Amino acid sequence: MNTPSAPVDGLTVTTLAERPELVGPLWAMPDNWPVFVPHDPVGALLMHRVRDEFPEYVLVATDAEGAVVARGFSVPFALHAEGRGHLPDRGWDQVLTWAFTDRAAALAPDTVSAIEITIVPGMQGKGLSGRMLAAMRDNARARGFREVVAPVRPSAKHLEPATPMSAYAYRVRESDGLPADPWLRVHARAGAVIDKVAPASMTVSGSLAQWREWTGLAFDTAGPVEVPGALVPVHCEPAGGYAVYVEPNVWVRHAL
Repeated sequence: MNTPSAPVDGLTVTTLAERPELVGPLWAMPDNWPVFVPHDPVGALLMHRVRDEFPEYVLVATDAEGAVVARGFSVPFALHAEGRGHLPDRGWDQVLTWAFTDRAAALAPDTVSAIEITIVPGMQGKGLSGRMLAAMRDNARARGFREVVAPVRPSAKHLEPATPMSAYAYRVRESDGLPADPWLRVHARAGAVIDKVAPASMTVSGSLAQWREWTGLAFDTAGPVEVPGALVPVHCEPAGGYAVYVEPNVWVRHAL
């Protein structure tokens, strides 16, 4: 059994709108995302715009010395607009796109979606993820929203890339019935319920040369390739000279 680390004393969580001077440290904050994730084209195009255009939905946590130790991105969107009403199968990519198309169309948002909660490496296990999630819920509630949703990237799924997400997401512990996955468990403890799997939440495609550069793997055999940090195998097509990663996530809903 892992022993939790001591909580971070003197933690302050604010929005980027309240502390715009923290934009540099927030953006430069180290993380442990897999190296291929930033190559998702939707995220590459829009994440900096979340920072710039939705600062009131961007959270930043500082410790007692003022160092940035965690960040959280969320976006408002119109889940119940005409033609929607259901959380999208394209998960992270789709909700991020909706946030900006809704903004451009002056469509009133009715829901907030979490986009990212990241903790500085070495600070995990201190309860920061739960505190950032609580702050994100509180921020949405304070702005008049009644629901926060999240396309969750289960934190231990990369250890079982061959397990279907439809089986992994609903696995629970016998001791308390909570999700077996640590990050899904944090959401459940905060009151979230699993809605469904988003089978194509994020897509990263690249040439074989790019995938070799990103991962250090050969990518010379057709079919699935297990990549460190990937939740499912990457599909390799040597004859075509490319490989594609389609990441499933898990939609959860937080009533406020």
